Amino acid sequence: MTFSIRPTLPADAPLLPAIEQSAGELFRTVPELAWLADGDNIPPTRHLELIADGACWVAQAHGGSLVGFLAAQRAGDALHIWELSVRQDQQRKGIGRALLATAAASACEQGLQALTLTTFRGVEWNELMYRRRGFTVLLPEECDERLQGVLRNEMAAGFPGERRCAMRLHLARPAAE
Repeated sequence: MTFSIRPTLPADAPLLPAIEQSAGELFRTVPELAWLADGDNIPPTRHLELIADGACWVAQAHGGSLVGFLAAQRAGDALHIWELSVRQDQQRKGIGRALLATAAASACEQGLQALTLTTFRGVEWNELMYRRRGFTVLLPEECDERLQGVLRNEMAAGFPGERRCAMRLHLARPAAE
């Protein structure tokens, strides 16, 4: 399957929760996290807020259907990724990698220093996948107040704190010409 990456449009917002739901079905393979497959997805209203900030992209199959998305928001010197989801039947085809590369390129163009996110520890398509892409896990003392707040909010929402981590990808700045 071939696909292209483009900025997310407001008309895409109602379609994104179904992609997140499909991607989340993988949590059924991790017994202690299986409940997440039945959890809430980012609502279209929140997607519209993020889209308005201009840091969201979708992967669109050349047949026209959306197969993945990355929703992010500028936060200080970083672009914070709130969600990266690829429809389960389209995973392992480079779509997530392409979405991450697009976010990184956009962050570099804006002069940002990093991509940040929070994710599940020890899960193949979470922490381990991001490590393969160059992200590093931040120790609690390395998290700024913003990331500490995100983790606190996730724990308040029922996410197991011992399974969550914040990660950062340092972005190389282009050499001066």
